[in-house]
Amino acid sequence: MILTEKPSVARDIAQALAVRSRKDGYFEGNGYQITWAFGHLVGLKEPDDYNQAWKRWSLQTLPIIPEPFALKARGDDSAIKQLAVITRLFQGSDEIICATDAGREGELIFRYILTWTDCVHKPARRLWISSLTDEAIRQGFQQLQDCRVYEGLYRAAKCRSEADWIVGMNATRLYTLKFGQGGTLWTLGRVQTPVLALVVQRDREIVHFIPKDFWELITVYRETRFQYTGGRFERSDDAEALLNRIKTDDFRITGVKGKQEQIWPPLLYDLTDLQKDMSLRYGFTAEKTLNAAQALYEKKLITYPRTDSRCLGSDMKPLMKPLLERLARRFAEAVAGLDLERLVMGDRLFNDDKVSDHHAIIPTMTLPGLLADEEAKVFDAVAQRLIAAFYPPCLKEVTSVHGQAGGTEFKTTGTVVIDPGWQALFKIPEPASEDKEQKHLPRFVPGESGPHQPAVTQGKTTPPKPFTEASLLGMMESAGKTCDDEELREALKEKGLGTPATRAAIIETLIRRNYLQRQKKTLLSTEAGRHLISLIADERLKSAAMTGEWESKLKKIERNAYDPDQFMAEIVAFTRKMLETQHRIDDSRFGDCPLCGHAVIEGRQGYGCSRWKEGCRFVLWKQVFGVEVNHEMARQLLQNFQTDSAYSVHVDDEIFQARLTLNPQGQAGYLRYQSQSSPVTAALADCPLCGGKIVETAKGYSCSEWRSGCKMVIWKTLAHKEITPAMAKKLLTHGETGVLTGFKSGQGKDFSVNLKLVNGQVRMEFAGRSGSRTK
Repeated sequence: MILTEKPSVARDIAQALAVRSRKDGYFEGNGYQITWAFGHLVGLKEPDDYNQAWKRWSLQTLPIIPEPFALKARGDDSAIKQLAVITRLFQGSDEIICATDAGREGELIFRYILTWTDCVHKPARRLWISSLTDEAIRQGFQQLQDCRVYEGLYRAAKCRSEADWIVGMNATRLYTLKFGQGGTLWTLGRVQTPVLALVVQRDREIVHFIPKDFWELITVYRETRFQYTGGRFERSDDAEALLNRIKTDDFRITGVKGKQEQIWPPLLYDLTDLQKDMSLRYGFTAEKTLNAAQALYEKKLITYPRTDSRCLGSDMKPLMKPLLERLARRFAEAVAGLDLERLVMGDRLFNDDKVSDHHAIIPTMTLPGLLADEEAKVFDAVAQRLIAAFYPPCLKEVTSVHGQAGGTEFKTTGTVVIDPGWQALFKIPEPASEDKEQKHLPRFVPGESGPHQPAVTQGKTTPPKPFTEASLLGMMESAGKTCDDEELREALKEKGLGTPATRAAIIETLIRRNYLQRQKKTLLSTEAGRHLISLIADERLKSAAMTGEWESKLKKIERNAYDPDQFMAEIVAFTRKMLETQHRIDDSRFGDCPLCGHAVIEGRQGYGCSRWKEGCRFVLWKQVFGVEVNHEMARQLLQNFQTDSAYSVHVDDEIFQARLTLNPQGQAGYLRYQSQSSPVTAALADCPLCGGKIVETAKGYSCSEWRSGCKMVIWKTLAHKEITPAMAKKLLTHGETGVLTGFKSGQGKDFSVNLKLVNGQVRMEFAGRSGSRTK
């Protein structure tokens, strides 16, 4: 009995093993039955499956930690039907072969199904392949191993699954219950929250960046620009003083040093490096690259894409010549530059110690026919990277020339390409700045001297660049550490955020939940994303380093080098500490200082930065434009940069309705309404009655086409409860808000309802009742 992860792989294995007969939900023949899952058919139970008291979201029930965890089947009809087929075949088989994807998640899919079907006692072996070609499949079946060999991989997968459940479930409920006013669901996760924190921090650095002028001293000698070796000046007077001292002196060459540099071809692709490269070249999202690579893998054109290895095993050396000969049919000019009889196969490329579960991504012996655009670009990149790996290094002559005038040292550098080597295969990007410019230098001789033209140039410091998909993937790979060195970057992979297989999904999840947004090639945090990060009191929940440590321990569990029970005990302890920390800090927490990022505390007349003794001048006064700023309004301004509601603002003897705002420089302002029916704000949604725009007014959220007779309105107060813009938007876009608390009846009794929008009217649906009441 063979189980694959999806139907297409089952078809490939059936073809390779000559299993011809197609049944309902499986193939049969030649001594085998081959069936398939649809990904995760079995997963962890929900809280209320363990305890009905956990169904109700309440701070008193936290932390929720099942002991032990239990499984449940996926609920859709196709999954239920296929799981019944698998159960019958498993229970009737002599031996079970796991042929799910050869990685952590594939192992978890198989083991959960094995447990669900009560077949853990049956003999089981594992198929482990890196390609879906017939030859690779048949060879894999000759090398099946007992599933007990992969016990460490399963334990790591199980720990990952349960840790994500514990942290995500408890953190999401905690922050939603404490800060989800207006029905907002704050979704947190063990990996996604630190990734979001990286983007929010970068965006804050950009917003709060203050450009500074600087001055540089340069001189031109024999039409060559030399730069002062002492660096930049913060004051123009200092630069000008030094300029005046050297103006009358000749420039003298004090030293000329030349050295040859070798730039080796890049290592082969792992999934993250492929995603980064395709993002830089074509603007592909990480998910688009993964989908294209997965399609190529299933078409038997490339090897397994979800790998974190960039090397090949030494056993693959004999395959290289025939593979390159085959690639010559599609890349004739590139392969023609190689001597296929004398390929250099050193341990930089062929290194068994640097191959994890799967080797680097390379083409198979199967050449593609007509491919979709994304798939063609990904295949060509993978093939060209393999071809380039056998090219000689790029040779450059780097010359450093030192000189001085009036005792002041200057330097210039010139780079000349002697032999482009592997770089001849690629279009090398233009140099980013003048100091990195590749240029020919005149022949300088130590001791020569002559006139020169010194000058002072002015510049401004520039803010950090926003994250692109490529740069964020790089930061996830190295757990938030910026690293340009290839070898060091490889070493940091042990502690990355997520795995190559999950990073694209993490980014897409943050975008889908409106915590991140794409703007062309950049990834920016949204207002909701920044707000969420500002709410989190426990820095460890936002820590890329801690999440990286967890990933490192999971990899050790895979190698049977770390106790999984110890790992889970640490996760439980972390979760309990997270709850304690948030409870302790919440009452006094207003938000972060917009100037320096430290906590804001309450004073007698305002809310000021806790680092006021160190010189931070930020303060939000308790009375702004005639409005009393209470605790909740202060939190809204510091965490969301505007109040949820409008107030009567007094400015220059005029009174009008406006929301209070706070800009990145910490200055209070207001967002004024033009009239009571037309606020200066973006539309919440399209009108469900006439297609106009729903906009916020002083008393409600109404249609911009009211002059044409549209009666659509959601009042801001219903049964003594304030309806916030977030609630109104959810009602307009989803048709309902979900159950909201805080309503009061005419007799003063509290009640909860789900607001629904039916034919342009707001209706109250009471919990446990099928009827509803129009408001």
